[in-house]
Amino acid sequence: MLYLVGLGLGDAKDITVKGLEVVKKADYVFLEAYTSILCVGKDVLVKENVTFGEELLTGLRSIVEEFYGCKIQLADRETVEQNSDLILEHAKEKDVAFLVVGDPFGATTHTDLVLRAHQMNIRYQVIHNASIMNAVGCCGLQLYNFGETVSIVLWTDNWKPDSFYDKIASNRKQGLHTLCLLDIKVKEQSLENLMRGRKVYEPPRYMSVNEAVSQLLEVVRNRDLQGEPPGENLSWSLLGVKALRLRLAYTDDTIAVGLARIGSANQQIVCGSMKELLSHDVGPPLHSLVIPGHLHFIEKDMLRIFALNPTILEES
Repeated sequence: MLYLVGLGLGDAKDITVKGLEVVKKADYVFLEAYTSILCVGKDVLVKENVTFGEELLTGLRSIVEEFYGCKIQLADRETVEQNSDLILEHAKEKDVAFLVVGDPFGATTHTDLVLRAHQMNIRYQVIHNASIMNAVGCCGLQLYNFGETVSIVLWTDNWKPDSFYDKIASNRKQGLHTLCLLDIKVKEQSLENLMRGRKVYEPPRYMSVNEAVSQLLEVVRNRDLQGEPPGENLSWSLLGVKALRLRLAYTDDTIAVGLARIGSANQQIVCGSMKELLSHDVGPPLHSLVIPGHLHFIEKDMLRIFALNPTILEES
């Protein structure tokens, strides 16, 4: 039987009682280690200067193994997306626990695993847990006021996707908040190493709130939007600038909320303009970002708790 077990957001202790019972009785335990990572033991890993992909994952695995009291196999992107049959073959005759940070259905990859299990007539059970999709409510924004969630990936020199802009624009037009999931890269290969078939991995990268805001604002600057103001050396009336800002999904003055390490004891939430969040440090990963839509007065009251400059909420 296949068990998909959510681990929650903070550390190894956030697993549910039911989930821990499954892990302890399972014949095989896999820890999915590429859509997200636990904060567990991060202070220990930093102290021991464990910073690179394989070392990081191995260090996290050993700490989780110690707490759960069982042997754990890491399931990286290649294992889950290309070699999932190895996991499912075990589940035909034995109990397999597939551990997922957050909730098991927080990523489409895990839905695919369930579909494959169903096709192979393998029984499965899902044990849910908290994820950023519901824990984001800790910033004070009401969950039922959120629209479509977007993912923002780390850009490269030659690859700068910006399809998230249209979804943010649609949400904002309806007065809805947008949760932006920020990219992480663990045990990733460079394009050159991938093409040459070399198992050489890049250092892990975690997108920060600052990087996300920087990319969001670059999209606004670079998009060929109708009514976009002329270059810096040309004049543009104040009325025209105001009209443009009303047409844009957001500007550097738009309120945004940065979230870091949600679910851990040292989580941090900060509210400010995008311009302010460009330079504000919310500490180590993992980070998320919210671009609010229409704000209810209770939501404003909550955001004031985290605001760098509370007066910004009076102007919104």
